[in-house]
Amino acid sequence: MSERRLAFFGGKGGVGKTTLAAAFATLLASRGERTLLVSTDPAHSTGDILDAELSGEPERVGDDLWAVEIDAAADAAAYVEKIKEDARESVSPEVLPTVHRHLDLARSSPGTEESALFDRFVDLIALCPQEYDRIVFDTAPTGHTLRLLTLPALLTAWVEGMVRQREKVAGMERMLRNLAGEEGSGDDPILRRLRERRDRFHHARHRLLEDATFYLALIPERLPIEETARALATLAGSGVAVGALIVNRVLPEVEEGEFMRARLEQQAGYLREIEERFRRYRIVRVEQDARDITSRRQLERIAERLAAAGLR
Repeated sequence: MSERRLAFFGGKGGVGKTTLAAAFATLLASRGERTLLVSTDPAHSTGDILDAELSGEPERVGDDLWAVEIDAAADAAAYVEKIKEDARESVSPEVLPTVHRHLDLARSSPGTEESALFDRFVDLIALCPQEYDRIVFDTAPTGHTLRLLTLPALLTAWVEGMVRQREKVAGMERMLRNLAGEEGSGDDPILRRLRERRDRFHHARHRLLEDATFYLALIPERLPIEETARALATLAGSGVAVGALIVNRVLPEVEEGEFMRARLEQQAGYLREIEERFRRYRIVRVEQDARDITSRRQLERIAERLAAAGLR
């Protein structure tokens, strides 16, 4: 079994991340590894390719294979409701309605869905290896995914600052209560929650650095190549391991017609560029199928190609 148990498939939109993630999850399950396939892409085509009705909770879709499609909007709503519950414990009744109004506005604010998605992501990786041996993430287009992967470091530092500020405030509150001769419970729900979140973020960052592998999907065209180069630079800076670059939809060498010859000539140039620019990384080629990928048998054929290339 691979030393790293979390696999992320990312890349520019439309390069076939969902197909490759599903094929890789199929490969792992075929080896007897309990595998969870997680779709964080808002487009959610994982259920279509597996021909299964998926929800926000893991559904069994085959032997040793489960799948889940995360609904970021629903998770964001639950996330805001959870914060409201926390506020009821720590905010005075007079201020509570104002806090609730601000939280309702925050529900549709930039970053709320991202934070909720990250919380769900932390919950899911906690299921490995107890419930699942491996988890495969079919992610959103590259930019969104890279922001998600850098959140643990950013949020850990932010929460650390919040904890320090809250500790100062809590110390002042205790001093004032002592001067007034009042007794407090000694439990600060806000500080407790902040410490819990700090520990969660720290653990998530550790798992990403020590237990995750990122697979970048691309096709032999200019824009995906450039986006892959930017993604590799970001991943190198964040310390996340790159398992391989998977060049998808490679046209087979069939000389038929002027159009096809021109496409193959262009593809050959891009393939040479990929090999040269990304020679530090393992590169796997997956040929274009003659038909849309809509069946388990097609996924199994792609899984066989990934296995032959040594992906684990």
